[in-house]
Amino acid sequence: MTYDNNNIFAKILRGEIPCEKIYEDDYVLSFYDINPQKKIHVLVIPKGKYVDLDDFSHNASSNEITGLLKGISIVAQKLRISVDTGKGYRALVNIGEHGGQEVPHLHFHLFGGEKVGGMVQ
Repeated sequence: MTYDNNNIFAKILRGEIPCEKIYEDDYVLSFYDINPQKKIHVLVIPKGKYVDLDDFSHNASSNEITGLLKGISIVAQKLRISVDTGKGYRALVNIGEHGGQEVPHLHFHLFGGEKVGGMVQ
């Protein structure tokens, strides 16, 4: 899968498509999923052009990697789903066709606010 500059997340990052923003800094943008699967379902995406987690882990700078991981934690705290402020959450990333990735831009799903359930079906 190659990076598509016209994918929906690239358009959101450029401000061409609106989103219900939760958090933004130099490295990440987080917003509510438009088709939530749980009580709380949000996305955290890096601002860089990375197709998936493999691409990101091989090519992102140390600051980008740290920024993404800290961003996920900050969002969980803001939503009161982290173990510090709530009862926990699931962070999920899909990679490639077999992993169920639909958008060619790395994105983490955060699920919480209720029991998430089993890992896979």
